[in-house]
Amino acid sequence: MRATERSTANERRPPRWAALDLRRPAARRRARASLTAYALLLPAFAILFTFQFLPAFEVVRLSLTDRLLLRPDANFIGLANFERLWGDRRFWNSVWNTVYFVGVSVPIQTALALVFAIALARAVKGIEVLRTILFLPVVASLVGVSVVWQWMYHPSVGLFNHLLGLVGLDPIRWLLDPTWAMPAIILLVVWNGTGYYMVIYLAGVLDIPSEYYEAARIDGANRLHLFRHVTWPLLAPVTFLIFILQMINSFQVFTSVYVMTGGGPVRSTEVVVFYLYQRAFDSLEFGYASAISVALFAFLIVLTLFQQRFFGSRVSYDR
Repeated sequence: MRATERSTANERRPPRWAALDLRRPAARRRARASLTAYALLLPAFAILFTFQFLPAFEVVRLSLTDRLLLRPDANFIGLANFERLWGDRRFWNSVWNTVYFVGVSVPIQTALALVFAIALARAVKGIEVLRTILFLPVVASLVGVSVVWQWMYHPSVGLFNHLLGLVGLDPIRWLLDPTWAMPAIILLVVWNGTGYYMVIYLAGVLDIPSEYYEAARIDGANRLHLFRHVTWPLLAPVTFLIFILQMINSFQVFTSVYVMTGGGPVRSTEVVVFYLYQRAFDSLEFGYASAISVALFAFLIVLTLFQQRFFGSRVSYDR
């Protein structure tokens, strides 16, 4: 009897090769879809590899040589460029100027972007016009804007000194005084970039459910309580993103320095990227300039990982 039942069950059970045949069309479809996806990604990857990865590899290779722009041959010198970099006082001066720029501009831009985003998150008539006005400096050409602001900083006919004169203050030699040159550039960069981070903050503020605010108001929360216990904690992921973007962008500041001051006066605005540019295209030391570029890239990688490790772990994405 048991033998009969076992034979009947074996007859009902499909053979293993049948299951394999059923799986093969699905596997083929998945493989075809994967190949199609890779084929569509191939042009973008080729462009990325050609214009991003290959130049990066070439910069690393050049940093280990004594390559000069007007000399076709290059000798391998190992880490000599990095040893020279370690003792280069001008390089460390540019590092200090960059840190000064980042330490002042990043908090100011973050605070202003947050204030503007909260103020413009209301559903008020004409609010779109105000958002557009605050975002317009972002789309303006930084070179053209720097030239205009250079005239606005003019010690004799500039707009800023004219405004100072209206309130009885003495004129300032903005771009000619080592004390005021870097703050003048920071003011321009803050004006030019705050709107970009405001838009990111605005998206985060508008994404917060209104039920949270309603529940807090029922419990008696005022505006300060709403910001402290609702808005600010829920904007932590957005703030973390903005902080990383600002740190990376600020450490690569170049255009405004190049146009407005040329690193002066007395190298008070000579930042790392501008010093790199001078070594590459003024001194024609491509090997040494590549070493500066590699050092800056490594520093930004370490800085980003540090932020992710010590600050990213404290950011909650749950609501």
